[in-house]
Amino acid sequence: MRAGLVLACAAVLAACSPSDHPSAPAAPAAAASAAGAPVVAAAPAQPATLARYDGYGDMRFGMDDAAFAQAWGGELKASSPAAGSSCLSKRPLWVKTPADFAFLFEDGQFVRYDVGTAKERAPGGGKVGMGEAQIRSLYGDRVAEQPHKYVDGAKYLRVAAPQGNAMLVFETDATGKVTRWRVGVPPQIDYVEGCG
Repeated sequence: MRAGLVLACAAVLAACSPSDHPSAPAAPAAAASAAGAPVVAAAPAQPATLARYDGYGDMRFGMDDAAFAQAWGGELKASSPAAGSSCLSKRPLWVKTPADFAFLFEDGQFVRYDVGTAKERAPGGGKVGMGEAQIRSLYGDRVAEQPHKYVDGAKYLRVAAPQGNAMLVFETDATGKVTRWRVGVPPQIDYVEGCG
């Protein structure tokens, strides 16, 4: 009876896939190649982020102010729109420096968010402080390069979302380091000064 129970447990454990136990270490490469199986390196796990190609957390591009406020569930500090403009930025109260993080709204709809701190990761893992080569290794041939509007040698590295029309844009300095990034929909993704 006991031997049968041990065999049954062993069979159940053998049937479990590695994804059922993400903390279990992978088999050593030597053992995998000795068995004739191809050796595939696992991609490093990316930290959790609220950044998405279609919005941020529960907030989705295209939401109106009321739907955004309900999804956010907290207070936001809003800028005043420029004369003749319907564009404004809002930031969480915990953001002390507006350039660190802001949501952009135009015509009453959520259209973009901007990040200028290394505390946040972009969809796909990019962040402030990374070099251009790191961004290209994360996003591959989806990266399109454009010269910076104001800084010689600096660039915009544009990444198309896997689905939909949203874009992720990394802004670099002249040395190739990411200084900020933003995610949004056209045409607001290309407002270089945000709401100006």
